[in-house]
Amino acid sequence: MTYTVEIMLRHNEKVFTETIHHIGGEDPSAWTADDASTVLHTTLLAIDRALNPGRTDEPAALTFRGINWIVSPHDKGVVIALEIHSASAVAGPFAMPLEQLDALLTEAVKAPTSAGVVH
Repeated sequence: MTYTVEIMLRHNEKVFTETIHHIGGEDPSAWTADDASTVLHTTLLAIDRALNPGRTDEPAALTFRGINWIVSPHDKGVVIALEIHSASAVAGPFAMPLEQLDALLTEAVKAPTSAGVVH
């Protein structure tokens, strides 16, 4: 499935838009916590690309600590809004119930991860 990430960097009025191709379940209503984790990872990587447009290497593995999100209704399902110290982003829409995506994100963030870049 394909979804859009809109990124707003601090101290920059430009909105960056990136299309993400999710490798995994095509039907969001059948997603697992792994799919939700992938969406968080790819959204944070999109933010990194907007912050570092000349970067040629991918950053280290991500670790979720203290990350906050809001799942909001959208006319085509729901979207995820993330905010970190340097940017904010909205990813989606995803055709699934709000409560289901929020629960999957909670499970994904609680899952053990390897050491790496902390967001």
